[in-house]
Amino acid sequence: MKEAQRLPLRVYYEDTDFSGFVQHVAYLRFFERGRTEFLRAKGINQSELLADEGLVFVVRRMSIDYLRPARMDDVLIVETAVARLGGASIEMAQRILRAEEEVATAHVRVAAVAEGRARRLPVHIQARFGQT
Repeated sequence: MKEAQRLPLRVYYEDTDFSGFVQHVAYLRFFERGRTEFLRAKGINQSELLADEGLVFVVRRMSIDYLRPARMDDVLIVETAVARLGGASIEMAQRILRAEEEVATAHVRVAAVAEGRARRLPVHIQARFGQT
């Protein structure tokens, strides 16, 4: 993955179902943490963005492929990279790895929203991704 941010995390009991495998919904949390840390590494603090500009990122679309089960105590890596930067959206490619084995992949489109409507990405946000 080109210029991917890597976030290590451990699977806890709360992430699993009765069989000991990670629940499908837990992967959503893992991917969300990956996107949040990716933005933070780019110097984008979502709380400040909301407070200063009334702008939030919302998931517009997400597709996930569950490839292999993860289990309690596994150490996983969430990789996140920009696949495409749009006028008011960011498409991100994500994957979850156990060592170098892919466990799950996701393609996510987040939209920039202010006052309930799509809004173009501000120039300072575009600059964080090498666009202006």
